[in-house]
Amino acid sequence: MERVVLVTGASGGVGLALCQRLLEEDGRIHLCIACRNEQKSEATRDLLLATHPAAQVSTVEVDLGNLASILRAARELRCRFQRLDFIYLNAGIMPNPHVNFKALWHGLLTGKLLHMLTTAEGIMTQTDRLNGDGLQEVFATNLFGHFMLVRQLQSLLCSNERPSRLIWTSSSNARESAFSLSDYQHAKGQESYSSSKYATDLTSVVLNRKFNGQGLYSSVVCPGLVMTNMTYGILPVFLWKLLMPIMWLIRFFAKTYTLTPYNGAEAHVWLFKQKPEYLDSLVKYHSCTTGLGRSYVEPRKMDVDEDTAEKLYQKLLELEEQTLEKYRDLLD
Repeated sequence: MERVVLVTGASGGVGLALCQRLLEEDGRIHLCIACRNEQKSEATRDLLLATHPAAQVSTVEVDLGNLASILRAARELRCRFQRLDFIYLNAGIMPNPHVNFKALWHGLLTGKLLHMLTTAEGIMTQTDRLNGDGLQEVFATNLFGHFMLVRQLQSLLCSNERPSRLIWTSSSNARESAFSLSDYQHAKGQESYSSSKYATDLTSVVLNRKFNGQGLYSSVVCPGLVMTNMTYGILPVFLWKLLMPIMWLIRFFAKTYTLTPYNGAEAHVWLFKQKPEYLDSLVKYHSCTTGLGRSYVEPRKMDVDEDTAEKLYQKLLELEEQTLEKYRDLLD
């Protein structure tokens, strides 16, 4: 039986590299690429088929920041497939990023600069906003949209015949200090990206506890620092050109500087080949690259509180119930 793999955020960066690597790993899979619009989906499909002409590649249009789009896409996928073997929950945004140069200078003086450069702790802020559904945009796209998608596709995922897998793209920037249960959408802070990724880690932990018995397993990965359109939005292009030689040197000391999307997808692809029953649900799998360019995967225990994870999960369920009231016409 062919394995069906769904990848969100597949049109560029780590998502596109992941699709290419999955087809190299197993050309028999049915790869379904999820992008925000039809033009991107078709362009990505053509690009993949140019190098893998015999591959089975289909598309689905979904905007993870739009609940109506998620419900329509889920309904289409339920009609199209009998089961899903993998969902790579990879799409994400980091709008209006800003670098706190004062914090960066302080890190240099206190000897914490390398730690800050590898985690973005204290030096990255974002300006968030409400989306059309009245939710914080980063929270909605990075976490809640994916959560809703999984919930709507649960009938295709939970089966004891063969395990199904959820693989979330998290970050080393996922920090407890940026997250608050009382403000889980991060409406009041300036580190919405970090908060959403920490919430992702918490959600994955709970999903394992609730659904492993039904054959559904969840993992989180960190692609490391990858140069993508999201990253290039942090600083002007000319500064990146000046910094790139320095970043290649930093990689000799900071193994999470994977830099290329191909290297960043290392942990995603590694998990594709593992038996989920033997994985630790409290571990995040990091893509790493040596100074000489060899890629490998490093497991690291997550700093998550399971009680907090359960409370967040209940809040997500409550929010799901509230938001679905608006879209009853899109439900089966």
